[in-house]
Amino acid sequence: MGQRPEPVSTAEAPAAIGPYSQAMRIGNLLFTSGQIPLTPEGALVEGGIEEQTHQVFANLRAVLATAGASFGDVVKATVFIKNMDQFGALNDIYASYFSDHKPARSTVEVARLPKDVLVEIEVIASISVE
Repeated sequence: MGQRPEPVSTAEAPAAIGPYSQAMRIGNLLFTSGQIPLTPEGALVEGGIEEQTHQVFANLRAVLATAGASFGDVVKATVFIKNMDQFGALNDIYASYFSDHKPARSTVEVARLPKDVLVEIEVIASISVE
């Protein structure tokens, strides 16, 4: 029988707003749910793509840290953006969190995101097995 996935949860990121986990870990892989720009208390971050993207990365950092990972462990990111005209601003912020480490990435423009936010990002990370 194979390994069972384990949910990962932290109060340092917003609680799931539906029937899902903040992340799931199986073996050395961590799959985060899409993070949107909510504070850990669940309040929507005001502002544009810059403010919202920074909050998404704060949430991702918290979920990754809870599982013993960091942005340097991310192997794949999927970015959902409401308006591709804002890709440049988002990309600049994205690059600041990954520096020299450049995981594989897909970026998709979508018609609508939860709570009408401007951006949602999910990642897959490879982490040490204890």
